[in-house]
Amino acid sequence: MMSTCAISRRTVLAAAVLACAMFQAGSAAAQTAPKVKFATSEGDFVVELYPDKAPKTVANFLQYVKDKHYDGLIFHRVINNFMVQGGGFDPDYKQKATRPPVVHEGQDALAKGGLRNVEGTLAMARTNDPQSASSQFFINVKDNAFLDPTVIPPGDPVPKFEYGGRVYENTPRAQLLGASQLFGYTVFGKVTSGMDVVNKIKIVPTGAGGPFPTDVPKTPVIVKSATLVN
Repeated sequence: MMSTCAISRRTVLAAAVLACAMFQAGSAAAQTAPKVKFATSEGDFVVELYPDKAPKTVANFLQYVKDKHYDGLIFHRVINNFMVQGGGFDPDYKQKATRPPVVHEGQDALAKGGLRNVEGTLAMARTNDPQSASSQFFINVKDNAFLDPTVIPPGDPVPKFEYGGRVYENTPRAQLLGASQLFGYTVFGKVTSGMDVVNKIKIVPTGAGGPFPTDVPKTPVIVKSATLVN
């Protein structure tokens, strides 16, 4: 018969092994979530990135950070109750050169359990072309569900698909894959500290500036530096 003492020792050992495994898993998760600190004229904030959900988007963003691309640029589009956008223009409204666009990962990221466009999340800005995102990004300052990608169910044709309050049946998959309105905007991170600074930025007085007729801060909100946090 096994003694109570032996059971206790084995239980303690098993618990220790489990705790170690959980610690290693937590450490691995932390390593896959790099952080970037933005020092701005309004204060500092830190964003956490999710390469496990949007690997190409995160790699693209981090390369711009490493290249000091964001240093000295402005938040050129600020809309309270919507979002704040930067990463493209200097205080003279000169657009900074970028690398080729990054592939859109919004639908894949969401299918992997990634975040939606909710308050505090970081997403890629783009034109009407879903594959046009390069360096510009925005931070949601409220929940913006209408910006979320739409995940396409499996099957070809797709047996049942809901969008915009309507139900579509037996839709060819290629038709849905090519529908630009389903792409939404790729969320690849979130603000983990300094959201009060982002909230200061969102309410600055705005007006016309450079080539933009509206939504430009009257006093430039400048990114002093964007650096990877060790």
